[in-house]
Amino acid sequence: MTALSLCPHKMAGGAGSLEATGRDLLVAGPQPNMAEGAEEGRKLAELLAVGWQLWEELETGTAPSSGSPAVQDKVRQGLDVLRRANAMVAQLDLFSENEDLEEIASADLKYLLLPALLGALTLKQVDLSKRLEHLESARAHFWSFLKLCKSYGLGSFHLPPATSPPAEEGAGSPPRRSPANVQDKLVAMASSRQAKIERYKQKKELENRLASMKNSVDSGQSDEEQIREFYMLQTQKWINTSLEEIESVDQEIVLLRSRDTAKQSSAPPHSTSRQVRPPVKPFILTRDAVQAKVFGAGYPSLPVMTVDDWYDQRRRQGVVSGQSTPPAGLTDEELQKQQQEKKEEEDDEEALQKARNWDDWKDTHPRGYGNRHNMG
Repeated sequence: MTALSLCPHKMAGGAGSLEATGRDLLVAGPQPNMAEGAEEGRKLAELLAVGWQLWEELETGTAPSSGSPAVQDKVRQGLDVLRRANAMVAQLDLFSENEDLEEIASADLKYLLLPALLGALTLKQVDLSKRLEHLESARAHFWSFLKLCKSYGLGSFHLPPATSPPAEEGAGSPPRRSPANVQDKLVAMASSRQAKIERYKQKKELENRLASMKNSVDSGQSDEEQIREFYMLQTQKWINTSLEEIESVDQEIVLLRSRDTAKQSSAPPHSTSRQVRPPVKPFILTRDAVQAKVFGAGYPSLPVMTVDDWYDQRRRQGVVSGQSTPPAGLTDEELQKQQQEKKEEEDDEEALQKARNWDDWKDTHPRGYGNRHNMG
């Protein structure tokens, strides 16, 4: 068995690099292990290059939806290669809090960006059932990157808390505001707004400088000083991006946790079961005793005679006179005609003579005769 160990300290001034790890290796055993270390360096560089390229394709892509299968497939591939690269960086102990920035080789500065790239790709996952998990994982990656940059003195920024803020208590009720709290919040909002403006200006300036240097660095025509400056600018750009993403992630996490808390508080407890009530016997509300007797159980007051039988019974008792009442629905003219016909049937000489005179008069006088009211 041969033992291979990587020295945690690199040569000052950035003389060495991961691709030339032979100067930093303390080898005990045969020489082929040096070739193995160089192979690991090339593999790590390739993993970072593939992951970085996938991230750039996702940023500049024209896919209609971030949830399309093609986009999510690239996200999974990018996360896979970057996780493997990050694990190799941790295994090789490329970075240490006990060393200075000048001790990091220029070619190794790009590996500082691995946690930030992991956080950016983690946020591109669209599984809503795991959204909170993805947010917390992305925040952890961004915070790890910022902590590493802070230890090397890269950038002047305030390191956010290691964990996201908890859900606010009583999120469903309006918060109590005092004049002091309102004033503090206004001051904090103004400071945050000013910091965002400064970061935005710095971001635009960094993007312009990086765009002018990218071609020469990618083509391999840049010297070590230019490569170091390029990756230092990339690191500063990702510091601003990580600060913005952590602020946005914290706000979304608070909303998701508040929503979950509201759902739990509104849901009934599992220990209490719904009390089963015995069935209620149907009943009828009535106004008086007679109506209660009619609509009582079993309906005791059933009809025993028709309306005509009842009318005959009342007439025999003398309550109703024998003279029949005129049927409803007839006009006065029809009623008079019926009475006239009845008198004729009874051979009333006076009525019969009057009817004959009326017929004779209608024979000699046309309809409307003597009606001067409607003359034209």
